[in-house]
Amino acid sequence: MSVKKIELWVGLFVIGAMLALAILVFSVAGLSFKGEGSSYTLHASFSNVGGLKVRAPVKLGGVVVGRVEEISLDLQSYMPVVRLSMFENKGVYPETSSLSILTSGLLGEQYIGITPGFIDEDIEMLADGDTIEDTKSALILEDLIGQFIYSINKDD
Repeated sequence: MSVKKIELWVGLFVIGAMLALAILVFSVAGLSFKGEGSSYTLHASFSNVGGLKVRAPVKLGGVVVGRVEEISLDLQSYMPVVRLSMFENKGVYPETSSLSILTSGLLGEQYIGITPGFIDEDIEMLADGDTIEDTKSALILEDLIGQFIYSINKDD
C-alpha cells in the first residue's frame, strides 16, 4: 500500500472518531439537533430548587414531557421561580397537577416530576403562561443528615 493511501485511511479514521465523539457528547448532554416540536410555557415557584439545572427534564412516569427553561429568583417573595417548556405533542395537563423536584438515584441528577391532577367539569387545562401552584421542593441530603443527627442527640 502506498503512503498516500495509508494517510487517507488514517485521516478518515480520525474524522470518524471525532464525529463519533461529538455524537456521544451531544447524547450524554441531552442535546439534539432535532427539535421537540412546538411547546408551551409553564411557571412554578419552589422554596428550594436544590441542584436543579437549566435543561433538566420534566418527566411524567419516566417519559420526558418538557424541559426546565430558566431558573430565577422572585425579588418580592425571595422564592425561586422555574420556567418550564412543555412539549405540546406530549399532552396538556389539568390545573390541579403538581410538580416535585426529584433525584435520579441516590446522588443522581435532579429533574422535575409532574403528577397530573384530577379532571372535573370545573377544572381547566393548563395553557401557555399558566402557573402551577402545587409544588414540592427538593430534598437536600445535608438537611436530612443534619435532622437525623439532631434527632439522635435529642434522644440521648
